[in-house]
Amino acid sequence: MTYHVYITVSGEGRIARFSMDEITGALTPGEDVALSGRPAYTAIDPSGKYMYVARKENFRITTFSINTTSGDLTELGTVSIDADPAYISTDATGRWLFSASYFNGYVGVHPIEPNGVATNPPVEWLTTGMRAHCIHADPSNRFVFVSHIFREGAPNAIFQFRFDAATGALTPNDPDRCAPKGPDGPRHFRFHPTKNIVYVSNEQGCSITVYAMDPNAGTLSPLQTISTLPEDWAGESKCSQIRLTPDGKFLYAPNRGHDTIAEFAIDPDTGLLTAMGRAIAEKNPRAFEIDPAGRFLLSAGHASGRLAVYSIDENAGGLTRTATHELGDVPMWVTIMEASKPLQAHAFSE
Repeated sequence: MTYHVYITVSGEGRIARFSMDEITGALTPGEDVALSGRPAYTAIDPSGKYMYVARKENFRITTFSINTTSGDLTELGTVSIDADPAYISTDATGRWLFSASYFNGYVGVHPIEPNGVATNPPVEWLTTGMRAHCIHADPSNRFVFVSHIFREGAPNAIFQFRFDAATGALTPNDPDRCAPKGPDGPRHFRFHPTKNIVYVSNEQGCSITVYAMDPNAGTLSPLQTISTLPEDWAGESKCSQIRLTPDGKFLYAPNRGHDTIAEFAIDPDTGLLTAMGRAIAEKNPRAFEIDPAGRFLLSAGHASGRLAVYSIDENAGGLTRTATHELGDVPMWVTIMEASKPLQAHAFSE
């Protein structure tokens, strides 16, 4: 089996494509897709048939259909929105596309038509606060969380909403946010695959906070905060994204400045983290992803324009770099998805 890999190369207005061998992690370049307007964040719908790409320069979201066998992308439509789409994701039904605006402080819920195309106007367009950086529905699809980093005028909090999947409505939860005690700056987050736990990368705090999620109330409570940096580090650095292996055994978070990827083991009972070490990364490691089997991690250097491929030790979780590829100017997002097998021809006799 192979994987399809898509990487938005924002500074060059294109989506770089690769096929990836699931056993060796080897990447083979494919035909790129041109897309103007600084393509950045992407989202795949639950069916794996559609890709949504945020275009930051002109405030647009473009829908592509995905040929899951070949990996080819076909543009279906583009919609303009009223703020920069700094992050996008879909709900579990594939009927709604969420967007978060970093500079304008809005959260949107955009209808998705039966043909897969995201449309405008949104059914929700709410003011949350400046520097909104990530938005996701929880696995039950009943709650939505929006993280905001720390900066002057920004909330430094995770906003909590109740979500109606039938109408797309967002209702502020009680309480309406969960805020760290210090200027940590919650940036991106991921849910544990089997536990009611959320892991949040803190941009300014250079740390990961583990939150317990009340599955009935849809609210978060902090359990642990652990640094992504070595104790003797005195330079500047910021956390970026966060990823877990599909089996929930290991967690990774890049340090931009220290230019490493922090490695953590996840306790199978409590979900708490233990620091394991750090792998040397490309300069300013901003975008990265783990393959569906949890064997490889791909990390793009925002400043270097290169993509590092790491193998993941299935027992210890350590990262070993196996290859480096040239990408181009300002890679922003990495997506990996399974390729489907081509349909087989069948002979029928009467």
